[in-house]
Amino acid sequence: MDRRQYRRVGRTALAVGVMLGLGAAATGCTDDRAAAEGAHGAGGDPVAVLRRAADTLRETGSSKATTSMEMATGGTRVTIRGRGGYDFRRRLGELTVVLPEDPAGTSEHRPITELLAPGALFMKNRGAGVPADKWVRVETAGLSDGNLVTGGATDPYAAAEVLRGTRTATYVGKAEVGGTPVRHYRGTADLSRASANASVDNRASLAAAAKGFATAEVPFDVYLDDQGRIRKLRQRFSFVNGLEKTPVAVASTTRLFGFGTPVDVRLPSPADIYAGRIAESGAGGSAGAGGEIQSGH
Repeated sequence: MDRRQYRRVGRTALAVGVMLGLGAAATGCTDDRAAAEGAHGAGGDPVAVLRRAADTLRETGSSKATTSMEMATGGTRVTIRGRGGYDFRRRLGELTVVLPEDPAGTSEHRPITELLAPGALFMKNRGAGVPADKWVRVETAGLSDGNLVTGGATDPYAAAEVLRGTRTATYVGKAEVGGTPVRHYRGTADLSRASANASVDNRASLAAAAKGFATAEVPFDVYLDDQGRIRKLRQRFSFVNGLEKTPVAVASTTRLFGFGTPVDVRLPSPADIYAGRIAESGAGGSAGAGGEIQSGH
């Protein structure tokens, strides 16, 4: 694999940057509750259950989170990983995002600190000429992917709100995630529908994604625990950026655990935000939408 191509794909990923069983009663008669569990899982109709998933997280309060984003283009595949925590009530999160190593096994970039806030993404150690002590601020509603891909990690609450657009879903069966029993569902969500039903903070971002992606349909696999909380969510996005003629496939996976863990996120002051423009040389720009990210207060 060409080293320059690998670097280019890694930068593009950051710049552009988500079954059955029946039971019977002892008498031999069919138990309706068991039949419903077999067809839908304990939560009931899969579509209705998944459309409520974001509300369940908000009621839960907060959690720890890990993310991974796999991007495939031109026969090359890279993965960006993140770890941190998220406050679902305040819609604030912090992730440390690590870019992939080059083919020789050398890291080409320091870990990026990302702060997730309503309508905004803050990044530190962004590179591209940004001073090390400054933050880059990006308005998520202005991104053609709605910040589902741009930061190399999908905002956990935005990922959950995509499920508000669930059109079809099936209960796959029981499984286990991180030692926790879960119910596995598989389906497809529509970003336009998700935007219409999302919280005010995410409505514009999801609407942008619905228009900016190659398709508004988002296939997904999601795993819910007995309280209906998302433990793992894998979503597949497709977009066309400025460098590729064919859609680029992105698979974003979010894992949530440690529910109730306090998450203290402090947003940077205006004086700490970089006010210049960031040119993405050869990287296709923000989500392939223009080659530069406008930063500032």
